[in-house]
Amino acid sequence: MRAQKIFIPFASAFIGGLIAFALFKLTFKVDHGTIQPQNAERVVYTQNIQTDSNATDFTVAAERSVDAVVHVMTAYTDRSSYSSGNPLFDYFFGLRENPNPAPIQGSGSGVILTRDGFIVTNNHVIDNADEIKVILNDKRTFEAKLVGRDPSTDVALLKINAKDLPFIPFGNSDEIKVGQWVLAIGNPFNLNSTVTAGIVSAKARNIQIIQGNYAIESFIQTDAAVNPGNSGGALVNLKGELIGINTAIASRTGSYSGYSFAIPSSIAKKIVSDIIEFGEVQRAILGVQTTEFDSDKAKELGIKEIKGVYVDKVMKGSAAEIVGMKNGDVILDVNGYEVNSPNQLQEQISKFRPNQQVDVIVNRNNSRKHFTVTLRNMKGGLEMVKSDETLSILGATFKELSDNEKKKFGLNYGVQITELHDGKLKQQGVKQGYIITKINRTPIKTIDDIKRIISISSGGVLIEGVYPNGYAAYYAIGID
Repeated sequence: MRAQKIFIPFASAFIGGLIAFALFKLTFKVDHGTIQPQNAERVVYTQNIQTDSNATDFTVAAERSVDAVVHVMTAYTDRSSYSSGNPLFDYFFGLRENPNPAPIQGSGSGVILTRDGFIVTNNHVIDNADEIKVILNDKRTFEAKLVGRDPSTDVALLKINAKDLPFIPFGNSDEIKVGQWVLAIGNPFNLNSTVTAGIVSAKARNIQIIQGNYAIESFIQTDAAVNPGNSGGALVNLKGELIGINTAIASRTGSYSGYSFAIPSSIAKKIVSDIIEFGEVQRAILGVQTTEFDSDKAKELGIKEIKGVYVDKVMKGSAAEIVGMKNGDVILDVNGYEVNSPNQLQEQISKFRPNQQVDVIVNRNNSRKHFTVTLRNMKGGLEMVKSDETLSILGATFKELSDNEKKKFGLNYGVQITELHDGKLKQQGVKQGYIITKINRTPIKTIDDIKRIISISSGGVLIEGVYPNGYAAYYAIGID
């Protein structure tokens, strides 16, 4: 992660014992470049203003929140397999298991959402976990069940068997403003819930830390201190409402150094609701490729208003194309919320499910046009996606190879892993991008082929395939 350090050198000199002056020089060091303020004007001191010491009171929000933030402990065993060096041996007998698997532990924070024990945290906090424990602020410990996850947003949902728990209600992250006070609450190891305060310094930030083809990043940036162990904790407003899930910090050292980032509650709430209701996240797609809309682009197109998100391409057969949106449109508004970056557009669309309608306003040649768009799913349909237990065991998202991809990779058939989650494949060292060509020597041409063979197999299966770089690999997967 790119990190920023701030250095404030201070120099002073005394002239003749009578005249004193101070020169402050502020240097922001970001990786290899240095940015210094130019044309600095002389400092003008303002008068002190007396204020009420209780003007900003954090106690109410803190008291409503601290007991609902928990410590999350995870444990898993590294079961990575390795090749014998003989592809023929690997083919018939499978890869060798690590003879000395190392136990690995991790920890983070989580937020209780309901009295009966639903807890939201970061996906990266529970990634790979075989066991998950939750320790409440009152020191009670519970075994936790992973209900579901969404690596594309780094959100995971846990459940513990408990009643009458304190919880934090969702607030509306769309309503928070830059400069607004917020509290970051975490529950790191060996500590009770800890509270830090800061302000919202930016919204809709993309810091490119979430991997995957459908990653959604529109972080709330704050200067509230968030340290390791606080990932998955709560970002709350002064009412004690949950407006974000603390996720990342900007640092080279691993400790807080000025910025922290939280998943907006508008995204987290939708993910949690989908997992509880459907067992899977329902991803709605508008069907446009977009870029920033700046003054250069506005001048090029002769558009007077420098607002919105530029539509580079409307995808064929997409929800956007069906209603008449075109390449070159500038999206200004989605359901009453202005969008001025691709991240903001992505955040607004992510709040909806397939077959739901949104009102979209665009600028087309300096004229505003209104569209009512029925959003589609990732396959272009309107139906909801159902959880598939067979594929969830493997822990991956698949796609069938197109004719062009078959030609490119020199294959007659195959199914590729597009996203890898926790599951049997990841445990055995399979990487994203791997193309499955055979399971138990049976050709794999469709995703249904994978489901069928896994469902009728017992004990384990032998998977054959190839990576996009041409490297052939074989994996023995236990499925009991």
